[in-house]
Amino acid sequence: MTEETFEQFEEEEHDGVIVPGSRKRLFSKELRCMMYGFGDDQNPYTESVDLLEDLVIEFITDMTHKAMEIGRTGRVQVEDIVFLVRKDPRKYARVKDLLTMNEELKKARKAFDEVKYAGKKD
Repeated sequence: MTEETFEQFEEEEHDGVIVPGSRKRLFSKELRCMMYGFGDDQNPYTESVDLLEDLVIEFITDMTHKAMEIGRTGRVQVEDIVFLVRKDPRKYARVKDLLTMNEELKKARKAFDEVKYAGKKD
């Protein structure tokens, strides 16, 4: 990764205090849609979206750091994430559902590509 890539994740530090929200927002659009889907206003307050994004980034960062410490040190693998969420039934079930769906999508794409390729032969 280049130095520019890391800049989007940086937060400003003033007198030893990290100022959240001083970095580029990565998930604002998706979070707004999710908030609306869960009953918030169609246009939620920017401060609410920013706070939720800060929490999401913190969660992802913490999980990534933990995952890098188990398994093959310095690398994050799917099995590491599954291991970390194994004791939380809701997260574990969701991870399993997403992994199953991912496999089904891979199979469907492969089948579609094979049909498409077979059609070009004629």
